[in-house]
Amino acid sequence: MKKLILKIQAVFRETLTRISPFLNTKVCYRVKFGKSLDLDNPSTFNEKILWLKLNEYMDNPLVKQCADKYQVRRYISNAGFGDCLIPLLSSCDSPCIPDWGSLPNRFVLKLNVGCGHNLIVNDKACASREEIEKIAEGWFKSEDWLGYSEMQYKDVPKKLLVEANICSDEDGLPKDYKFFCMDGECKCVMICEDRDIAARRAKYYFLDKNWSLLPFSKEALENPRRVFCKPSSIDKAFAIAESIAKGWPFVRVDLYIVDERIYFGEMTFTPAAGMDTELGVDVSSWLESDSRVTVDDYLGSLLDIKRAS
Repeated sequence: MKKLILKIQAVFRETLTRISPFLNTKVCYRVKFGKSLDLDNPSTFNEKILWLKLNEYMDNPLVKQCADKYQVRRYISNAGFGDCLIPLLSSCDSPCIPDWGSLPNRFVLKLNVGCGHNLIVNDKACASREEIEKIAEGWFKSEDWLGYSEMQYKDVPKKLLVEANICSDEDGLPKDYKFFCMDGECKCVMICEDRDIAARRAKYYFLDKNWSLLPFSKEALENPRRVFCKPSSIDKAFAIAESIAKGWPFVRVDLYIVDERIYFGEMTFTPAAGMDTELGVDVSSWLESDSRVTVDDYLGSLLDIKRAS
């Protein structure tokens, strides 16, 4: 029954997006946050992300290019960071992998749009090409942009990408760092743990440029003394992220650091589709504020969308 309800809700959102992305965004926000979306005077981070989505990013061809994991490679190369690109072994316009025999034993498959459409192959000899292509076929049928009206993904031609497997640990995932950049300045970086454990929710931690833990997540509040190993190349990673983000009111730049080498992951313009309820953590005491302030409020105060309007 729960699956049926979720399916009906998804179809409703998708239908509403086709009718009006603005209306669907407002309805989804109301359901998620229990209040009306204020697009006239947005103040929180989520509200401002949604304002940017609907007013600046929706019909912007450069946003579409940068949201496309294939086309963004040209943008990154032109920005002077071609050496940060993960080697692309192959690409095709269908779920069929034409050069399977020439692929190395370890590689990564991903769709160029959407979230969660990736597959790590650590041993091709034990992998089923038929099963993998069946999974990829499902990716090609997906229309992820419809759920929360993320219009930057609409009409982006789908491609199946085969990239080198950069992870040195065959049983894990490469450590990734998500840089929250506003007007080309990184305000914080988010790191995730337990992404590869299906039965467990990923853990999120935010740090500042001094590598101090910020009280921005439930995990940070539960482990306030948690110390993270600081990569020797992290300052360079901050500089790269800020350079890539230059000119954008907001963009999250995702980078990997493997054996101190920096690789580009992706550019995300609407993290959590602008519906991130986990930013409701209270940071009033951290800010020494008498009134309640959430992470959503605080990050929203840092994001200036007036320059974009």
